[in-house]
Amino acid sequence: MKRSTAAATALLLALAGCSGGDSGDDSGPVTLTLAGWSLATTPEFQTLADGFRAVNPDVTIELKEYDATNYDTQMIADLAAGKAPDIYVQKNLKNFYTYQNGKQLLDVSDVAGKLGSGVGGLSAYQVDGKTYAIPYRQDSWVLYYNKALFSEAGVAAPDGSWTWDDYATAAEDLTGKLKASGSKALGAYQHVWQSTAQGFALAQTAGADLTSGDFGYLKPYYERSLDLQNAGAQVKFGDATTNSLTYQAQFGKQQAAMMVMGTWYMATLRSQQEKGDADKFEWGIAPAPQLTEATTGKSATPVTFADPTGLGINPKIAEGEVEAAKQFLAYAAGADGAKALAGIGITPADSAAVTETFFQLSGVPTDELSKFTFATHDTKPENPVSKYTAPLQNILNDMHSAVLSGSKPVDAAIAEAQDRAKNEVLSK
Repeated sequence: MKRSTAAATALLLALAGCSGGDSGDDSGPVTLTLAGWSLATTPEFQTLADGFRAVNPDVTIELKEYDATNYDTQMIADLAAGKAPDIYVQKNLKNFYTYQNGKQLLDVSDVAGKLGSGVGGLSAYQVDGKTYAIPYRQDSWVLYYNKALFSEAGVAAPDGSWTWDDYATAAEDLTGKLKASGSKALGAYQHVWQSTAQGFALAQTAGADLTSGDFGYLKPYYERSLDLQNAGAQVKFGDATTNSLTYQAQFGKQQAAMMVMGTWYMATLRSQQEKGDADKFEWGIAPAPQLTEATTGKSATPVTFADPTGLGINPKIAEGEVEAAKQFLAYAAGADGAKALAGIGITPADSAAVTETFFQLSGVPTDELSKFTFATHDTKPENPVSKYTAPLQNILNDMHSAVLSGSKPVDAAIAEAQDRAKNEVLSK
């Protein structure tokens, strides 16, 4: 029977304090279980398991596969039922509060204390001076661009100096000139996720605070998106949802010259081009467009967003296996884990330390702007940790659909979201 997230969360919280694993043998071979998703197309879990075993031959990591879309719902249910793996992934920060407040994560402050300063995203997992998960990935949202389409249109490619106004101008310019040359490609593609507008708005707007209940900072980002839709410079939201468009096909099959997306897509695009699932063309990444010129240019640090991806330990793990689990977390976030992840095109938590390794991979762009973009960014969380985060994001997802589908004007949709936030979440 499929269990709802809310119901499973309630059960999880009700069981808080009942945890405590059986004592295990603290000597000899150890087998740990690790959660993952889409194992056939997401090699990072097996890569980390194999890499750790290579230096810890007495420890075997067995993977347990979950559905990528319903990961948190299934994990919360498994934790409540006592069936969750020893180590499980914090896929993003949206539900970290639920896990931590529900006492479903061991304190791993000792692991955190030994990590290098370059490991990004660690502070997101710290509560009252203790650390409850260890980041092993820290993606950042960037701008992908098709160098061939820019050249065909005769439009200047991104150079790291773009604001969102520059991006919009380029998108419309590209669309017109590509059409004139006989191409069907549009200037830009904005995927249907709320993060494509809201993530940037929250990260780049001074004083923006998700839990304030004031969502006025979203307005310029939605007005720009609507303008691009109406100008025909990007696919309309309704068409993208109705036709279930994938961002991989839109950019990989050259239906759009630009697309903002997370750095995780670099590995996917590289792989799809090698396998023939994407067209062969020259591409690069540039810093995400900025709200103001203050954070543009290579002498500045561009502001973007993304949640870290972390690993936590199930408190029901056998006592004799805790140390091995902590060693695995340290490996995944450390230099060896970072190199292993970079070797398959994954952005590790310490991305700057493996930039050269990453850009030696075949199919990855080698221009200086791409390297700068990969290594230099102020990445703020999409889901600042709080008890309000998940329900507020659900309300804002409704607002996102209403605005981009055209069913509500921007101001009215924001006002409705603010009312709902106040009455359904913040006043509770």
